[in-house]
Amino acid sequence: MTTRKTIEVDGLRASYLAAGERGPVVLLLHGTYWSRVWAPVMDLLAAAGLRPVAVDLPGLGRSEGELTPETAAVPALAGWVARFAAALRVAEPVAVAGHDIGGAIAQHLLAGGVAKVGRLALVNSVTYDSWPVPGVARYRDPAVVAATTVEDVLAARRTAVTTALARPASEEELADYLGPWNDPRVCRSWMALAGAADSRYTLDLVPALRAGATPKLLVWGEEDTFQEVRHAERFAAEMPDTRLVRVAGAGHIPMENDPVRVAGALAEFFLG
Repeated sequence: MTTRKTIEVDGLRASYLAAGERGPVVLLLHGTYWSRVWAPVMDLLAAAGLRPVAVDLPGLGRSEGELTPETAAVPALAGWVARFAAALRVAEPVAVAGHDIGGAIAQHLLAGGVAKVGRLALVNSVTYDSWPVPGVARYRDPAVVAATTVEDVLAARRTAVTTALARPASEEELADYLGPWNDPRVCRSWMALAGAADSRYTLDLVPALRAGATPKLLVWGEEDTFQEVRHAERFAAEMPDTRLVRVAGAGHIPMENDPVRVAGALAEFFLG
Protein backbone atom coordinates (compact mmCIF):
# COMPACT_ATOMS: atom_id res chain seq x y z
CA MET A 1 0.00 0.00 0.00
CA THR A 2 1.25 3.47 -0.87
CA THR A 3 2.22 5.66 2.07
CA ARG A 4 3.59 9.19 2.38
CA LYS A 5 6.88 9.55 4.22
CA THR A 6 9.49 12.22 4.88
CA ILE A 7 13.25 12.30 5.07
CA GLU A 8 15.66 15.15 5.72
CA VAL A 9 17.59 16.57 2.78
CA ASP A 10 19.69 19.71 3.17
CA GLY A 11 18.16 20.24 6.61
CA LEU A 12 14.56 20.26 5.35
CA ARG A 13 11.91 17.56 5.15
CA ALA A 14 11.42 16.03 1.72
CA SER A 15 8.04 14.38 1.25
CA TYR A 16 7.63 11.28 -0.89
CA LEU A 17 5.25 8.47 -1.74
CA ALA A 18 6.58 4.95 -1.27
CA ALA A 19 5.21 1.48 -1.94
CA GLY A 20 6.57 -2.04 -1.80
CA GLU A 21 9.01 -3.73 0.53
CA ARG A 22 11.17 -5.76 -1.83
CA GLY A 23 12.82 -5.31 -5.18
CA PRO A 24 14.80 -2.50 -6.77
CA VAL A 25 14.02 1.11 -5.95
CA VAL A 26 12.77 3.28 -8.81
CA LEU A 27 12.89 7.06 -8.36
CA LEU A 28 9.83 8.76 -9.87
CA LEU A 29 10.28 12.47 -10.62
CA HIS A 30 7.56 15.00 -11.29
CA GLY A 31 7.80 18.29 -13.16
CA THR A 32 5.28 21.14 -13.12
CA TYR A 33 2.87 19.00 -11.08
CA TRP A 34 3.86 17.01 -7.96
CA SER A 35 4.13 13.41 -6.76
CA ARG A 36 0.34 13.05 -7.11
CA VAL A 37 0.83 12.25 -10.81
CA TRP A 38 2.47 8.93 -9.89
CA ALA A 39 -0.18 7.83 -7.37
CA PRO A 40 -2.23 5.72 -9.84
CA VAL A 41 0.71 3.40 -10.60
CA MET A 42 2.47 3.14 -7.22
CA ASP A 43 0.73 0.01 -5.93
CA LEU A 44 0.82 -1.60 -9.38
CA LEU A 45 4.58 -1.14 -9.57
CA ALA A 46 4.98 -2.54 -6.06
CA ALA A 47 2.84 -5.57 -6.95
CA ALA A 48 5.14 -6.19 -9.91
CA GLY A 49 8.19 -6.37 -7.62
CA LEU A 50 9.52 -2.81 -7.59
CA ARG A 51 9.87 -0.27 -4.78
CA PRO A 52 8.64 2.99 -6.33
CA VAL A 53 9.55 6.26 -4.63
CA ALA A 54 7.81 9.41 -5.91
CA VAL A 55 9.42 12.46 -4.34
CA ASP A 56 8.17 16.03 -4.14
CA LEU A 57 10.91 18.40 -5.25
CA PRO A 58 11.89 21.04 -2.66
CA GLY A 59 9.26 23.72 -2.18
CA LEU A 60 6.72 21.76 -4.23
CA GLY A 61 3.99 19.30 -3.34
CA ARG A 62 4.34 18.49 0.35
CA SER A 63 8.10 19.06 0.67
CA GLU A 64 9.54 21.84 2.79
CA GLY A 65 11.71 24.64 1.43
CA GLU A 66 11.26 27.23 -1.27
CA LEU A 67 12.81 27.27 -4.72
CA THR A 68 14.58 30.27 -6.20
CA PRO A 69 15.40 30.81 -9.88
CA GLU A 70 18.86 29.38 -9.14
CA THR A 71 17.81 26.30 -7.16
CA ALA A 72 14.93 25.60 -9.56
CA ALA A 73 17.26 25.11 -12.54
CA VAL A 74 17.47 21.54 -13.84
CA PRO A 75 21.13 20.95 -12.86
CA ALA A 76 20.47 22.16 -9.31
CA LEU A 77 17.39 19.96 -9.00
CA ALA A 78 19.31 16.97 -10.33
CA GLY A 79 21.88 17.53 -7.60
CA TRP A 80 19.10 17.68 -5.01
CA VAL A 81 17.60 14.40 -6.30
CA ALA A 82 21.02 12.77 -6.01
CA ARG A 83 21.22 13.92 -2.38
CA PHE A 84 17.69 12.65 -1.75
CA ALA A 85 18.66 9.24 -3.17
CA ALA A 86 21.76 9.22 -0.97
CA ALA A 87 19.66 10.05 2.10
CA LEU A 88 17.43 7.07 1.27
CA ARG A 89 20.56 4.96 0.71
CA VAL A 90 19.46 4.03 -2.79
CA ALA A 91 22.23 1.94 -4.30
CA GLU A 92 23.77 3.00 -7.59
CA PRO A 93 23.21 2.56 -10.44
CA VAL A 94 19.78 4.05 -9.79
CA ALA A 95 16.65 3.48 -11.84
CA VAL A 96 14.84 6.73 -12.69
CA ALA A 97 11.59 7.70 -14.36
CA GLY A 98 10.78 11.33 -15.09
CA HIS A 99 7.52 13.01 -16.09
CA ASP A 100 7.26 16.48 -17.65
CA ILE A 101 10.23 18.61 -16.47
CA GLY A 102 11.09 15.74 -14.16
CA GLY A 103 12.22 14.05 -17.37
CA ALA A 104 14.77 16.81 -17.91
CA ILE A 105 16.05 16.21 -14.37
CA ALA A 106 16.24 12.47 -15.08
CA GLN A 107 18.15 13.08 -18.31
CA HIS A 108 20.57 15.31 -16.43
CA LEU A 109 21.12 12.63 -13.79
CA LEU A 110 22.09 10.24 -16.57
CA ALA A 111 24.04 12.44 -18.96
CA GLY A 112 25.18 15.23 -16.67
CA GLY A 113 27.45 13.10 -14.53
CA VAL A 114 25.40 13.69 -11.38
CA ALA A 115 24.68 10.05 -10.57
CA LYS A 116 25.16 6.58 -11.98
CA VAL A 117 21.89 5.70 -13.72
CA GLY A 118 21.25 2.11 -14.76
CA ARG A 119 17.96 2.59 -16.58
CA LEU A 120 16.05 5.71 -17.62
CA ALA A 121 12.33 6.03 -18.39
CA LEU A 122 10.68 9.19 -19.66
CA VAL A 123 6.90 9.62 -19.42
CA ASN A 124 5.51 12.47 -21.53
CA SER A 125 8.73 14.27 -20.73
CA VAL A 126 10.30 17.42 -22.07
CA THR A 127 13.02 16.72 -24.64
CA TYR A 128 15.18 18.70 -27.04
CA ASP A 129 13.56 22.14 -27.47
CA SER A 130 9.98 21.00 -26.77
CA TRP A 131 9.76 23.24 -23.73
CA PRO A 132 8.87 25.46 -21.96
CA VAL A 133 5.29 25.64 -23.22
CA PRO A 134 3.76 29.15 -23.31
CA GLY A 135 1.84 28.73 -20.05
CA VAL A 136 5.13 28.04 -18.28
CA ALA A 137 7.40 30.38 -20.25
CA ARG A 138 5.38 33.45 -19.26
CA TYR A 139 6.80 33.19 -15.72
CA ARG A 140 10.24 34.09 -17.04
CA ASP A 141 9.01 37.68 -16.91
CA PRO A 142 9.64 39.15 -13.43
CA ALA A 143 6.72 41.52 -13.92
CA VAL A 144 4.36 38.58 -14.47
CA VAL A 145 5.68 36.86 -11.34
CA ALA A 146 5.31 40.02 -9.26
CA ALA A 147 1.71 40.52 -10.36
CA THR A 148 0.62 36.88 -9.91
CA THR A 149 -1.47 35.93 -6.88
CA VAL A 150 -2.18 32.55 -5.32
CA GLU A 151 -5.61 32.69 -6.94
CA ASP A 152 -4.00 33.30 -10.33
CA VAL A 153 -1.73 30.27 -9.94
CA LEU A 154 -4.62 28.09 -8.79
CA ALA A 155 -6.70 29.12 -11.80
CA ALA A 156 -3.83 28.46 -14.22
CA ARG A 157 -3.03 25.11 -12.60
CA ARG A 158 -6.71 24.10 -12.71
CA THR A 159 -6.73 24.68 -16.45
CA ALA A 160 -3.46 22.80 -16.92
CA VAL A 161 -4.51 19.82 -14.77
CA THR A 162 -7.92 19.59 -16.43
CA THR A 163 -6.26 19.50 -19.86
CA ALA A 164 -3.51 17.11 -18.76
CA LEU A 165 -5.96 14.56 -17.33
CA ALA A 166 -7.60 14.19 -20.75
CA ARG A 167 -10.78 12.91 -19.11
CA PRO A 168 -13.58 14.26 -16.94
CA ALA A 169 -12.53 15.00 -13.37
CA SER A 170 -14.62 15.60 -10.27
CA GLU A 171 -14.22 18.70 -8.14
CA GLU A 172 -12.88 16.46 -5.36
CA GLU A 173 -10.16 15.10 -7.64
CA LEU A 174 -9.21 18.54 -8.90
CA ALA A 175 -9.06 19.84 -5.33
CA ASP A 176 -6.71 16.97 -4.46
CA TYR A 177 -4.41 17.84 -7.35
CA LEU A 178 -4.50 21.56 -6.65
CA GLY A 179 -4.12 21.31 -2.87
CA PRO A 180 -0.42 22.24 -2.57
CA TRP A 181 -0.87 25.45 -4.57
CA ASN A 182 -3.09 26.92 -1.86
CA ASP A 183 0.20 27.60 -0.04
CA PRO A 184 1.85 30.88 -1.20
CA ARG A 185 5.29 29.32 -0.63
CA VAL A 186 4.50 26.52 -3.07
CA CYS A 187 3.15 29.05 -5.57
CA ARG A 188 6.40 31.00 -5.39
CA SER A 189 8.42 27.79 -5.78
CA TRP A 190 6.31 26.76 -8.76
CA MET A 191 6.82 30.12 -10.46
CA ALA A 192 10.56 29.79 -9.83
CA LEU A 193 10.49 26.36 -11.49
CA ALA A 194 8.54 27.77 -14.42
CA GLY A 195 10.83 30.76 -14.72
CA ALA A 196 13.92 28.55 -14.71
CA ALA A 197 12.55 26.27 -17.44
CA ASP A 198 15.06 26.36 -20.30
CA SER A 199 15.39 23.95 -23.22
CA ARG A 200 19.16 24.31 -23.23
CA TYR A 201 19.20 21.93 -20.27
CA THR A 202 17.99 19.14 -22.56
CA LEU A 203 19.58 20.30 -25.80
CA ASP A 204 23.02 20.38 -24.17
CA LEU A 205 22.61 16.72 -23.16
CA VAL A 206 21.84 15.41 -26.65
CA PRO A 207 25.44 14.51 -27.60
CA ALA A 208 25.98 12.55 -24.38
CA LEU A 209 22.62 10.81 -24.70
CA ARG A 210 23.39 9.83 -28.29
CA ALA A 211 26.78 8.49 -27.28
CA GLY A 212 25.56 6.53 -24.27
CA ALA A 213 24.29 2.98 -24.12
CA THR A 214 22.06 3.14 -21.03
CA PRO A 215 18.70 1.43 -21.72
CA LYS A 216 15.91 3.97 -22.14
CA LEU A 217 12.13 3.66 -22.27
CA LEU A 218 9.61 6.24 -23.43
CA VAL A 219 6.00 5.88 -22.26
CA TRP A 220 3.77 8.39 -23.98
CA GLY A 221 0.13 9.42 -23.93
CA GLU A 222 -0.65 9.88 -27.59
CA GLU A 223 -3.18 12.69 -27.04
CA ASP A 224 -0.78 14.95 -25.12
CA THR A 225 -1.05 18.56 -26.28
CA PHE A 226 1.79 19.78 -24.03
CA GLN A 227 4.49 17.29 -25.11
CA GLU A 228 3.36 15.84 -28.42
CA VAL A 229 4.21 12.26 -29.32
CA ARG A 230 6.33 13.45 -32.26
CA HIS A 231 8.99 14.50 -29.77
CA ALA A 232 9.05 10.97 -28.37
CA GLU A 233 9.28 9.54 -31.88
CA ARG A 234 12.33 11.68 -32.60
CA PHE A 235 13.99 10.74 -29.32
CA ALA A 236 13.36 7.03 -29.89
CA ALA A 237 14.76 7.23 -33.42
CA GLU A 238 17.93 9.09 -32.44
CA MET A 239 18.91 7.65 -29.07
CA PRO A 240 20.53 4.20 -28.75
CA ASP A 241 18.75 1.38 -26.92
CA THR A 242 15.49 3.32 -26.68
CA ARG A 243 11.98 1.90 -26.97
CA LEU A 244 8.71 3.84 -27.27
CA VAL A 245 5.48 2.58 -25.72
CA ARG A 246 2.42 4.49 -26.87
CA VAL A 247 -0.62 4.85 -24.62
CA ALA A 248 -3.66 5.30 -26.84
CA GLY A 249 -6.23 7.86 -25.75
CA ALA A 250 -4.03 9.17 -22.95
CA GLY A 251 -3.01 12.75 -22.35
CA HIS A 252 -0.09 14.41 -20.59
CA ILE A 253 -0.51 12.25 -17.46
CA PRO A 254 -1.02 8.76 -18.92
CA MET A 255 -0.78 7.27 -15.42
CA GLU A 256 -4.28 8.68 -14.92
CA ASN A 257 -5.71 7.35 -18.19
CA ASP A 258 -4.28 3.83 -18.33
CA PRO A 259 -2.36 3.01 -15.13
CA VAL A 260 -2.19 -0.70 -15.96
CA ARG A 261 -0.54 -0.05 -19.32
CA VAL A 262 1.90 2.50 -17.88
CA ALA A 263 2.81 0.43 -14.83
CA GLY A 264 3.20 -2.69 -16.93
CA ALA A 265 5.58 -1.01 -19.34
CA LEU A 266 7.65 0.51 -16.53
CA ALA A 267 7.79 -2.74 -14.54
CA GLU A 268 8.83 -4.80 -17.55
CA PHE A 269 11.57 -2.28 -18.33
CA PHE A 270 12.99 -1.84 -14.83
CA LEU A 271 12.86 -5.54 -14.00
CA GLY A 272 14.24 -6.64 -17.36
